Amino acid sequence: MEPFSSKSLALQAEKKLLSKMAGRSVAHLFIDETSSEVLDELYRVSKEYTQSRPQAQRVIKDLVKVAVKVAVLHRSGCFGPGELDLAARFRQKLRQGAMTALSFSEVDFTFEAAVLANLLTECRDMLLELVENHLTPKSHGRIRHVFDHFADRSLLTALYGPDFSQHLGKICDGLRKLLDEGKL
Repeated sequence: MEPFSSKSLALQAEKKLLSKMAGRSVAHLFIDETSSEVLDELYRVSKEYTQSRPQAQRVIKDLVKVAVKVAVLHRSGCFGPGELDLAARFRQKLRQGAMTALSFSEVDFTFEAAVLANLLTECRDMLLELVENHLTPKSHGRIRHVFDHFADRSLLTALYGPDFSQHLGKICDGLRKLLDEGKL
């Protein structure tokens, strides 16, 4: 006989419902104002870089879905002690990436695409390890899609180039605010 768990069933339903609702407009309900501004700017960068509105929408939608699902897992207490340690290391690595991105934008001639790409790849691998036993292979694919998209060295080089300076400024302003508020 199969064990029944209403908590597990409720968690599955919540993840499924939230994944269906994770569009850009609904993201504002689950994500604070500063984060949504950063996401909107990342969307604009992706759209301009790829010259594809659907591709940019897909990557941001995947990012929102993953963020919401990980938040639901964390809030529901699904992570064990080892996973909580990994989550803390992931958060620290993400913070390091944000501070590196800010430093590259503030100090002329310091930008290195390989450094940011490697930080994003490390974040991807840590997140995949964290959710390995909690999310489906489809969600794992979303994680890879998001991190691989933003770790693309050509995209990063374009972002730090003159054509995207306005976008980079807004992204860095948002990252700075998130860091100052302790949200990142």
